[in-house]
Amino acid sequence: MAVTSTDEEVQSTMESNYDRVSELKAFDATKAGVKGLADAGIDKIPRIFYQPPDNFNNAPVSGDTQFSLPVIDFEGVGKDPIQRKEIVERVGNASEKWGFFQVINHGIPVSVLEDMKAGVIRFFEQDSEIKKEWYTRDITKRVIYNANFDLYSVPAANWRDTMYCIMAPNPPTPQDLPAACRDIMLEYSKQVMELGYLLVELLSEALGLNSNHLKDMGCADGMILLSHYYPACPQPELTMGATKHADNDFFTVLLQGHIGGLQVLHQNHWIDVPSIPEALVINIGDLLQASI
Repeated sequence: MAVTSTDEEVQSTMESNYDRVSELKAFDATKAGVKGLADAGIDKIPRIFYQPPDNFNNAPVSGDTQFSLPVIDFEGVGKDPIQRKEIVERVGNASEKWGFFQVINHGIPVSVLEDMKAGVIRFFEQDSEIKKEWYTRDITKRVIYNANFDLYSVPAANWRDTMYCIMAPNPPTPQDLPAACRDIMLEYSKQVMELGYLLVELLSEALGLNSNHLKDMGCADGMILLSHYYPACPQPELTMGATKHADNDFFTVLLQGHIGGLQVLHQNHWIDVPSIPEALVINIGDLLQASI
């Protein structure tokens, strides 16, 4: 994302003396999230979302094809030993050199992927009074919906709303989940858990270990389902939907929306991750790196 002449405006605002905490509390109290701001038809975003200029373009964006994110076809992984060996090698290389890769023919039907994306949209675009039932910062709740889990601890908020739910090892009952997406949340999570078991087997084999090694360590026991929603922004040059970060888990299975915008950092270049309808993006997390 290019930085425009509004840099001076951002810097001036950041240096000005304004009551940020009060503004954060007022925003949070609406329980309408970023979607509520977009629905209100604002033409200027609140100052709490202004990102420091250094957050933009801190590494070049590369269009060079040599930096294309690996796409690995899992076809035959459970039936053909020769094919499985090739897949294991590709998974190992991608994990070591990139920390990211996309998978296709992973066993989850495209219809389930599309239904999951549609379910997320239904939740975030339903009547705000219904949605407010789930808005909380109480981490003991089974389902947490809010804008920025770290709203009060970061220098600038992201232009994003999120729904958070722990789906394993103790899955919620259907009644625990929002009606707008409960059935697909349960089905999608069940199928992603199966893919997760396969991934830890392949990663174990890629490390030259017994296929059950990482599974026996508990690397596939839990699952947290995070659903992000990025409303249209009237001043996208001032903020971001997601700033640079690493995932503090064993690994992430990411279902990307059709709009795209996801980038990964590779050899000090930001690489666009193409949105492929049938693909899932795998991100090797901090805990897995630490475990091995």
